Amino acid sequence: MAIFLDHDSTIIVQGMTGSEGRKHTQRMLHSGSKVVGGVNPSKGGQSVDFEDGVQVPVFASVAEAMEATGANVTVIFVPAKFTKAAVVEAVDAGMPLAVVITEGVPAKDTAEFYTYAQQAGTTRIIGPNCPGLISPGQSNAGIIPSDITTAGRIGLVSKSGTLTYQMMYELRDIGFTSCVGIGGDPVIGTTHIDCLKAFEEDPETDAIVLIGEIGGDAEERAADYIKEHVTKPVVGYVAGFTAPEGKTMGHAGAIVSGSSGTAEAKKEALEAAGVRVGKTPSQAAELMREIIKDLAG
Repeated sequence: MAIFLDHDSTIIVQGMTGSEGRKHTQRMLHSGSKVVGGVNPSKGGQSVDFEDGVQVPVFASVAEAMEATGANVTVIFVPAKFTKAAVVEAVDAGMPLAVVITEGVPAKDTAEFYTYAQQAGTTRIIGPNCPGLISPGQSNAGIIPSDITTAGRIGLVSKSGTLTYQMMYELRDIGFTSCVGIGGDPVIGTTHIDCLKAFEEDPETDAIVLIGEIGGDAEERAADYIKEHVTKPVVGYVAGFTAPEGKTMGHAGAIVSGSSGTAEAKKEALEAAGVRVGKTPSQAAELMREIIKDLAG
């Protein structure tokens, strides 16, 4: 089992013919993902050559690609100004999962294409400004390195790309069912809560790591959800304990005003919900080790 992405995931890449799209398509192929097509309206009918003699066809539209390949995941690498149109096209085609890697997408555009997807009721959006998701040993959709961890029993949901990688590496000997990088923008598709719900329902996920960061109230809302609905042990880490008040840190969503959105406030909310919170990523990894050891009896 895994959440959102598994052995049966068949991937197309919107923007595969661009430099980033091509580079990360190669990485996805290397990790064993089934990448069956690219989409570029002006290059339909062509194909792109990858290593080991792999040739991936390019289609003029998402609908055409889905009809020809049966794809059920799209990874989107198009420039920010074209991202909304790319997501809307995927939604119109009935694509079940759209992973939006692009950063710098205006919040207004994200709000509009997320609302559009919600109204259509067919497409889950992950991102934007995210590393994607991986179910180790099954499939990898996005830019997450596939060789830094193994398959196991931990679920991981994270706002931060680099901290996703660090946690995957630190707990590589235990391994993960799925790791989802949800992105750090103020407006995103899939949230901490969506992933917590899916991990809670996944019989092969025994424990969950939640990585948040300063700004907004996503982690506080996740804490409320955990208190009410999650029975599995959760370990947390909140990036930004040393961030100065009022300063934007990295992600557009990571800005603190007053006591709202601080790492300390988020830590307190999570701990009040029974989550064990590490002060550093390594400490959070150690807390998870203790939990897995206890579960093993």
